[in-house]
Amino acid sequence: SMGKKGGFSYYISLLLWLTAFFVIPTLIIAVISFLKKGPYGGVIFWQFSLDAYANLFDKVFLKIIFKTLEISIWVTIVTLVLALPTAYYISRSKLKSFWLLLIIIPFWTNFLVRIYSFIAILGNNGIVNKALQLVFNLDGPIQLLYNKNAVIIVTVYIYLPYAILPLYSSIEKFDFSLLDAARDLGATKFKAMVKVFLPGIKSGLISATILTFIPAVGSYAVPDLLGGNDALMLGNIIGKRLLDARDWPIASAVSMLLIVFTTIAVLLFMRSDNGEDE
Repeated sequence: SMGKKGGFSYYISLLLWLTAFFVIPTLIIAVISFLKKGPYGGVIFWQFSLDAYANLFDKVFLKIIFKTLEISIWVTIVTLVLALPTAYYISRSKLKSFWLLLIIIPFWTNFLVRIYSFIAILGNNGIVNKALQLVFNLDGPIQLLYNKNAVIIVTVYIYLPYAILPLYSSIEKFDFSLLDAARDLGATKFKAMVKVFLPGIKSGLISATILTFIPAVGSYAVPDLLGGNDALMLGNIIGKRLLDARDWPIASAVSMLLIVFTTIAVLLFMRSDNGEDE
């Protein structure tokens, strides 16, 4: 009886927490997205309008939507390509604690400090440009900042630890004798990795993808500080509409679009993971 009461109290607390910090804020955003913009910013309450959603079909907005998806997909791909061999190496190393510590250390540094450090690294007078000019005898610096590539590089750096840790956890649990069995049955090393290893760590791959793709879609600080006109993302549009134009309905409509994107992505990944488990 006490166990049932404790479990019931836990679920009530969880429900209240989700309602207060997720459901209610989301409903507020949803309502504002359907209201009419006020003459001096904000909204006119209870004057409903679909203008904010109609503006999302404008060519400029559509271009930014596709640009956001493009950058987020590239970030996810590059992050997984780097994270998978790193997690594999750590899981097979005798110095696991040391390597995991190095992976976790960036979390101890302020987010903005890490972004600004890349401005110094990739800038015209940064260490990368100096090295390139020295090696290739260039006449001047290469523009490495304020473009799409800079956003992808720094976003990958920011979210790489979030991908490595779940992959490491899955690889640690993987039975490597299955690879030997596959090799004994005639599979090449590459085929054994693709047919046995990758499906065996699918939950880690899905977790790493979610933890990279979802925050990348909603990025604001990295494209704002390191991106140019070709790297404007939905998060920047929300900020500009709220702070500069005080256009709450459009900012809320873009936020709802992000919520829909991320929710669909998570559901698809979870469904894929559950389907594999079944």
